[in-house]
Amino acid sequence: MKNRTFDLPADSRIRRILIIKWSALGDVVISTASFQDIRKAFPQAVIDLHTLPPYAELFVHDPSFNEVFTIDVRRNQGWAGMGRCLRFLLGRSYDAVFDLQSNDRSRLLMILWRLTGRAPRWRVGNHRRFPYNVARAPGSRALHAFDVHRDTLAAAGIPTPTERPVLHPGEDHRRRCGEIMAAHGLVEGGFAVLFPGSKAGGLLKRWGAGRYAALAEMLREHGLEKVVTLGGPDDREECARIASLCGGDWLVDLCGQTRILDLVPLCAAARLIVSNDTGTAHVASCTATPMLVICGPTDPRRVKPVGANVRAIQAELGCINCYARECDHHSCMKNLTPDMVFAKLADILSGHGR
Repeated sequence: MKNRTFDLPADSRIRRILIIKWSALGDVVISTASFQDIRKAFPQAVIDLHTLPPYAELFVHDPSFNEVFTIDVRRNQGWAGMGRCLRFLLGRSYDAVFDLQSNDRSRLLMILWRLTGRAPRWRVGNHRRFPYNVARAPGSRALHAFDVHRDTLAAAGIPTPTERPVLHPGEDHRRRCGEIMAAHGLVEGGFAVLFPGSKAGGLLKRWGAGRYAALAEMLREHGLEKVVTLGGPDDREECARIASLCGGDWLVDLCGQTRILDLVPLCAAARLIVSNDTGTAHVASCTATPMLVICGPTDPRRVKPVGANVRAIQAELGCINCYARECDHHSCMKNLTPDMVFAKLADILSGHGR
């Protein structure tokens, strides 16, 4: 397959575009940088997005998209979901499709679409396989999804100036953030945000409530008025334990009290963010707030949120990046002490890191 490109990034023949992106929360958020670059390259085009149902709320206020549709084609719906999606696509006329998922399932959808004879002329994917006719160079060594997508857009002749994910909270989210901050005495630049949880299936990615509580105490002792814990349903117990260990109203447990886009203005107002490798960290990376991500069993070269303001810390062990779900010693996290993590934040607290 030849590595074809668009004639021009703003080719007037490209009138309607479909972007496909499913996967996990973090991967979808990372892809929003590429969504912005596609929109900039084709300012007059109508662009639709196909994602999974849990992520539709991320794009409610996004001006880039004409339509966001969420037919679930994961395994629990099997061929029925794939058929529904194909029928939906056949009812529309696209000039180009960007499959930023490019896994076996999305490729199957693309193949079926191609076999109908009604697929878009330009079929852009991350891999140089049928039915894609535009794909990133085979010699690419990109590890991070952000870089993979950039290489893919480059193959299509599209500039990639967007340097971090972009989400669009609405006025309702900003208002909600203001109400939360007022209710808990949170002053812009005067509090830290902690994301101490992870999905229930990824417990080894958690640094631990005791260590986060110790770090919170250090942050308070060094001038921050408040420390906020955030997370979803899987994180309630972890956040509650941190609050119990800290034992004061300066530790504000907001776990489960925010919607996903509320996190953007809330994190933008924070002095700093500390997080495990979790999807909400990528949501927070839509802001310029300094962030430190604690990695153990996962490789920061692959999972670290995007942005020059984001750093990662990881223990020096032979077993890091194991991606295991069970471990009898959890040394990758135990070997990272609160003092070590705090040391990485010292420049931010001194005013030199923001």
